Amino acid sequence: MGEKAPGPLNILHVFRAPVGGLFRHVLDLTRGQIERGHKVGLIADSTTGGAQAEAALANLAKDLALGISRIPVGRHLGLRDIGGVLHVSRRSAETAAQVIHGHGAKGGAYARLAGAPKGAIRVYTPHGGSLLFRPNALLGALYLRLENILMRRGDLFLFESAYSADVFRAKVGSPKGIVRVVHNGIGEADFGPVEPAAGATDLVFVGEFRPVKGIDILIDAIALLQRAGRRVTATIVGHGPEDAALRAHAVLHGLAEFVRFLPAMPARRAFSLGRLMVVPSRSESLPYIVLEAVGAGIPLIATRVGGIPEIFGSQSDRLIPRENADALANAIASALDNPGATQDSAKALQQRVRESFSLEAMIDQVLDSYREALGSA
Repeated sequence: MGEKAPGPLNILHVFRAPVGGLFRHVLDLTRGQIERGHKVGLIADSTTGGAQAEAALANLAKDLALGISRIPVGRHLGLRDIGGVLHVSRRSAETAAQVIHGHGAKGGAYARLAGAPKGAIRVYTPHGGSLLFRPNALLGALYLRLENILMRRGDLFLFESAYSADVFRAKVGSPKGIVRVVHNGIGEADFGPVEPAAGATDLVFVGEFRPVKGIDILIDAIALLQRAGRRVTATIVGHGPEDAALRAHAVLHGLAEFVRFLPAMPARRAFSLGRLMVVPSRSESLPYIVLEAVGAGIPLIATRVGGIPEIFGSQSDRLIPRENADALANAIASALDNPGATQDSAKALQQRVRESFSLEAMIDQVLDSYREALGSA
């Protein structure tokens, strides 16, 4: 067993799409590692992200001692993945990387398949990724089998929630490398209050327009409330492949004038567009959007999925079952009818997140885990 690597580290973060919670995690981790004196580089997909991602990466680029490279990376397996793995191998050699940290299914695959300098460690954080697949489906069985094969090439596995670690063991296997749970964290800037904007609706959803996010269930719940004689309005913020289908779903329920769809925007701006945040997900890992909403003091209704109960702690009995429009409708009605109790719950949850989901603790724990793995290499 070697000794823990002293001094600054050369760290490469590898991921696919610069969007969503995964991207926020990489940006926060990168900034924190740079502030602590480490040299960091990024490798990311060149075909996704949009203007917001481009601006964030451009702002960070000047501080990346190991640079940033963008290559085309598809969501699913393809021939271009060979070039992607070779690119990560070249960048690892050029930068004398000591830590190659892959995020998400594709980033994790590239990091573990790539050639690495002697003594370097390969780190994997799934962020959901392949863990969302069902093992009894053909595509799911394929990806989980590939995860099992790649598991043997991982030195350190970092999970954002105990839930994700348990799912990995159940669906993929028990890694021989070091396993640590490091919760996502948010910083002091995330705790500034967000006030409702003029014209704010009753509800707000913020996220990707994908089936896993359960937006259709939210629309069904609003329809149930409307049929019961209750006028409830909602703002749905984001983008994704389900955009047209969700708009049609709202029209089908006669909700065109009650449910508005807006494009993706910074989370805190989106929070101001509604008085009650709803997270109706079918599946999650440990979602940043929940941490951010709680930090901003936004009252929240969420489903009991993934690591969300770890965020709610003693308030987890307030979480509702997934894919249950009736339960969601009842929770919305109760929250709107009892604004005092709803705000009290939001304040208590905000204090819990401040104490237990710190950005600084997340960065330090990740770095401690790197050094532990380097000491075992």
